[in-house]
Amino acid sequence: AGVHISAPATRGKVLLHTSEGDIDVELWSKEAPLACRNFVQLCLEGYYNNTLFHRVISGFIVQGGDPTGTGEGGESIYGSDFKDEVHSRLRFVHRGILAMAQRNNQPNSNGSQFFFTLDRCDWLNDKHTIFGKITGNTIFNLLQIADCETDEKDRPLYPARIISTEVLFNPFDDIAPRDLAALKNNENASSLMENATGADAQRPKKKRANKSLISFGDDNDSDSDGNALSAVSSER
Repeated sequence: AGVHISAPATRGKVLLHTSEGDIDVELWSKEAPLACRNFVQLCLEGYYNNTLFHRVISGFIVQGGDPTGTGEGGESIYGSDFKDEVHSRLRFVHRGILAMAQRNNQPNSNGSQFFFTLDRCDWLNDKHTIFGKITGNTIFNLLQIADCETDEKDRPLYPARIISTEVLFNPFDDIAPRDLAALKNNENASSLMENATGADAQRPKKKRANKSLISFGDDNDSDSDGNALSAVSSER
């Protein structure tokens, strides 16, 4: 029999109001401070409001956190991707675990996208940052989100969404939420000025591929078409 490792106590609590009911999340802010600070601040800023659960794989994961709804968007509060935080006492041992989706399946490439597990996923241990868990009966609302019809790319035909988020216990007393609307207005103004001065023609911008699709299994696994399956990632 394997040795049972108990998870540490949580510190932090967020409520996700979804189209399928509330999801109550407790955070491991001491063990994964970067991921938890990122998640809490994005919730405080309303970043996840009206975002879709854009990827569902039955018996595996429900993925969200992309404001574009495509699986290719989302940024962290840090201005760039942040590193993984792996803790020996945080494991993918049951459903309802909350973890970060990586960009292109690459280590240390966390942005805003996250996923909830629908079952035990031992092969994801030490590959993805676990930073929270669903508590109480709200796990059944996650299962309701997962009970949907999807296309060949695991995208729900009628996706559930996060309506709003509520931080019930903020473990970080120094977070200063940004005004996202003002930031977007400033970006739009800057873009207009660049277009007016021809700056874009002089300095073409290269669009960064942003793939954050959770992959699963190992390099030796393959799907029914013989395509290799990787571990959990995001199409960002």
